[in-house]
Amino acid sequence: MRWARKMLPVCLLLAAGCLPGSLSQEARTGEPRKPFFERVRRLEEQFRRFQEVTLRHLQGIAGNYNISYNIDTRFRHLAAQHDTVTAALNASHAALQEDLGPMKTWMKKLQKRTKKLASKLSSLAGSLGDSRKQSSGERLQQSALLSNLTLQTAGHTAELAALRASSNTLQSQLESLQEASRSQGTQMEVLEQRLKHMLHKEALASGHQKLATAQELNQTPQDKQPEAGGSQGPGVKLKAKRRQRKKLLAQQLLAQAANRGLQSSLARGSQTPGPETPTMPEPQAARPPPRSTTQISYEPLWPPAPENLGTLCNVGSMLLFPNASTENFAAFGQAFRTGLHELSACGWVSTPARSLGTILSYATEENDNKLVLHGRNTAPPGAIHFVIGDPAFRELPVGRLLDGRWHHVCVIWSSLQGKFWFYVDRRLAALGSRFQEGYEIPPGGSLILGQEQDMVGGGFDPSEAFVGRLAGFAIWDRALTPGEVSSIATGKGLPRGVILSLADVSSLNGWVQKVNCTCLEHCV
Repeated sequence: MRWARKMLPVCLLLAAGCLPGSLSQEARTGEPRKPFFERVRRLEEQFRRFQEVTLRHLQGIAGNYNISYNIDTRFRHLAAQHDTVTAALNASHAALQEDLGPMKTWMKKLQKRTKKLASKLSSLAGSLGDSRKQSSGERLQQSALLSNLTLQTAGHTAELAALRASSNTLQSQLESLQEASRSQGTQMEVLEQRLKHMLHKEALASGHQKLATAQELNQTPQDKQPEAGGSQGPGVKLKAKRRQRKKLLAQQLLAQAANRGLQSSLARGSQTPGPETPTMPEPQAARPPPRSTTQISYEPLWPPAPENLGTLCNVGSMLLFPNASTENFAAFGQAFRTGLHELSACGWVSTPARSLGTILSYATEENDNKLVLHGRNTAPPGAIHFVIGDPAFRELPVGRLLDGRWHHVCVIWSSLQGKFWFYVDRRLAALGSRFQEGYEIPPGGSLILGQEQDMVGGGFDPSEAFVGRLAGFAIWDRALTPGEVSSIATGKGLPRGVILSLADVSSLNGWVQKVNCTCLEHCV
């Protein structure tokens, strides 16, 4: 508009300046012979044409001005509409993003749950196929065992018939042995009488002999003279007396031994029943087979758990999770600094709930189930899932932990051959192998107690929360030995190699409380 207003006077001035010049030029160049009026008429026509041309130009300029004004107005109107549409689009985009956030979270949870369900279905299908194979093999084994049992029963029947025949013969032999024992009893009585009479005679004879020897020792021999001019002195006499005394003592000892042996044999003969007398040996067929008297005592693998848990110390501290809320959890500031090829996690657990819930959850950006002791109230209450690198997991029996009392649990895993062990109160409750063999638990994740992470640091579900008390919890970067597990459970302290404990917990969220307690009786 401003441009058109400025150009209109300029155009008029140019028209006014050009008109006299054109008239004078036309007058100079014209022929002098033409009349003046004709020239004036031509000039008028030229001026009229120039006016028409100028008017047209001016009308065109005015039209362009109106068009540009309308375009500017419309452009402003369109710009205002564009601003309103842009604001509306931004608002709708923000609302859509707000609506899509929970939808994305829900979709991630749904995808993970579908993965878990798919892995469980695949494992169930594999176990079903294995069970079918095992059942078919067991059926074949049972049929073979049945045929073997049939053959064995037939053989046992024949053996029973032979045993009955042998029992009849043994009975007849026992009757004959009883008759022989009676006759032997009478013979033994006769022998006892004879032996008593012989002992009496031997005692009298030994007494007379003792008296005679004593008299000989006390008497001095008169008929014996020294030989060779007194070569025998008093030393030779003393030696002879010593020899006689030795002979007398030997005879006395022999008589006493014979008397004792005879009395003991008589006593045994009077106390022993007929068939067992030493004078009547039993036939070979009547002797019973020898029986082993060795008793084997079976002792439990581990000693029983202590009855008085109050004496267990070196606990450190305890965490209390009062209810199943997604706000109740404990987080470690820094989890594993290096990758783990071996792992041991031990602690004291007490829960009043019907299910154990999730004790431990370690998540990374790659996988939110790198290490989980996962339980939930909708799953079977007697088991939890020991997860390492989802979807691989093993079930651990925890039915003994659901009585509201303190129990010591210890989970151990080694990537070497994929072995794992699960201890409850020092007793081995479960073990296995080929579980994530050669696997490494990566560092740099999020480690949380009391909740299961569906994303790093969040995505909790109240049905998976842990309710109860957790005391003396610690993690090692190696596989503990059974002796070390027993020493922890009896309060002898923690073995070497602890990488995380409850002292490393950086934040307590919700209503979780921490209690410092040296002994377990103070962890209330």
